[in-house]
Amino acid sequence: MNKQVIYLDNNATTQIDERVLDAMMPFLKDNFANANSTHLFGVESHEAVKKARRQVADLISAETNEMVFTSGATEAINLAIKGVAENYEKKGKHIITVSTEHYAVLDTCKYLETKGFEVTYLPVANDGLINIEDVKLALRHDTILVTVMYANNETGVLQNIQEIAEIAHAADAYFMTDATQAVGKIPIDVDNMGIDLMCMSGHKLYGPKGIGALYIRQRNNRIKLPALIHGGGHERGLRSGTLNVPGIVGLGAACAIAKKEMRQNEQHIKALRDYLENELLQIEDTSLNGNKKHRLYNTTNILFKDVDSDAMIMGLSNMENDLPLIAVSNGSACTSASIEPSHVLTAMGLNEIDSFSSIRFSIGKFSRIEQIYITIEVVKKCIYELREMILPI
Repeated sequence: MNKQVIYLDNNATTQIDERVLDAMMPFLKDNFANANSTHLFGVESHEAVKKARRQVADLISAETNEMVFTSGATEAINLAIKGVAENYEKKGKHIITVSTEHYAVLDTCKYLETKGFEVTYLPVANDGLINIEDVKLALRHDTILVTVMYANNETGVLQNIQEIAEIAHAADAYFMTDATQAVGKIPIDVDNMGIDLMCMSGHKLYGPKGIGALYIRQRNNRIKLPALIHGGGHERGLRSGTLNVPGIVGLGAACAIAKKEMRQNEQHIKALRDYLENELLQIEDTSLNGNKKHRLYNTTNILFKDVDSDAMIMGLSNMENDLPLIAVSNGSACTSASIEPSHVLTAMGLNEIDSFSSIRFSIGKFSRIEQIYITIEVVKKCIYELREMILPI
């Protein structure tokens, strides 16, 4: 059965841009050489990696020697947090993070707690924002790292990371941000914003899966990290192993495209998000989760009272009817198999029932207004049907 598919789960992953795929193909088919080989084909691969590193660095106003390629943001986060913990534990063993971080950060911090580190998990307000005073109060003489997600993956809420970075530096602590959802969507200048460590992933900005990068500040207050993977000294000795040349080239191409088209993507996507959100919030007993002003322009997380989100997701992806298949989410893709309520929404004050009744719509640059029209009608139909099922007889 050929059914129309409307994909509105771009915070989980994005469709690869055809131009990115075109850039990768020569290194998958013809020039498959190891970038560390010294023959002509190896040199060509090496030059392609250099170009990609420049493209990634340019997107965030970094230097090329500050970029380390990884398998994705999760690996980058582990390299950064564990690296700081190991290299600077003589100064202190205290880390500050936020209760709404991605589990890649939270689980890494939990692991470090088993190794004798102390971690402060900052609360957030009902709109998902951190109280800056809480950051100041949490800082101690032995704090070595403050790590705060730039854009939340579930709500799109944007934290004021520049102000938080200034506060961390004033206390002689490093500042890290998981910018996986923000990179490629909004302008980032790591130097001006005071970022010491920053993580990103290719598949969130229309690039391939299995590739990401870690920015490590080398200007001014240089950061030193121990190796995560030993065996050959690749990536400045931090991550040994044969380079994923096609993935790196794809990430570089995706970053170059994002830099060039960021403004027009914002205008297109925001218009679609706002229209979808305004229409859905007209449904009775609905409300927005997260700060309406300080958030990504592609994300809306909506509470539909008395609607089970899993049932709604199944209804929107039902192969048995004549309606289009619509892909949405009720939390992070990395924890979608969990039966626990969203830790992000509960940290924002939602009870378990309301957390299980919330849906995330994340729009991408390939989304179209016709798809939004259809989504509104299908979502309304699904909600009314689900609510009728629970009405008392």
